[in-house]
Amino acid sequence: MFRNLFFAALVAALCAGLVTSVIQHFRVTPLIFAAESFEGEAGHHHHGEEAVAHSHSEGTPAHSHGDDEWMPQDGLERTGYTVLANILMAAGYALVIGAVSVLFNLPITWSTGLLWGLGGYAAFSLAPSFGLPPGLPGMPVADTFARQLWWAGTALSTGAALLLAAKLRAPWALAIAIALIVLPHVIGAPQAPAEAAGVPAPLAASFAAAVLFNGAVFWVVLGAVFGRMHDYLATRSVALPAGATA
Repeated sequence: MFRNLFFAALVAALCAGLVTSVIQHFRVTPLIFAAESFEGEAGHHHHGEEAVAHSHSEGTPAHSHGDDEWMPQDGLERTGYTVLANILMAAGYALVIGAVSVLFNLPITWSTGLLWGLGGYAAFSLAPSFGLPPGLPGMPVADTFARQLWWAGTALSTGAALLLAAKLRAPWALAIAIALIVLPHVIGAPQAPAEAAGVPAPLAASFAAAVLFNGAVFWVVLGAVFGRMHDYLATRSVALPAGATA
């Protein structure tokens, strides 16, 4: 069972990583390049350790302006590292799904794979974006550690709520699940400093929409392929002993 889960997770990660990389290349990366040009025109500078980190949502390629830091060259090299990072990220999420399914005895099948994908999207992309929408270079952001802490808390709280609703259908369980979903937003995400952004609002809105769309495709592919592959491997592992004795 564990071998089937692991192999299905790797295949699903490969598919989701490649698909999201294609969408990212044509829809997300051009917006980042456009924002970087606005950032330069607006004279956005970094000052040593006081530089404010840019906000990038899940699946968007990172960038750096430090002269002494290595970064891949634009073009094929940058695309290759982005694809590799997306596949590794997908593998990590797929293994998390596999571990959760075993721990809570929630099967991953062809029929439930899409639900797993939608749940992952809700927990790791959609819910955090209500407080911390995907941001482009040149946009003011709150403290990095505070943002990471709130994002992790929101993802865990939303994921726990979905698991609780999936395992227990009692009214009290659903009430707790709703409370867990709402709690991070009642606490509130860390706020960015009040300063003018060097990125036009339409460009920022297009980027947020592209990232959320890319995240939806990523999670749907990851969940659906994971479920389909796990079903296939489980059926094959059951059929093999009978075939071997025939």
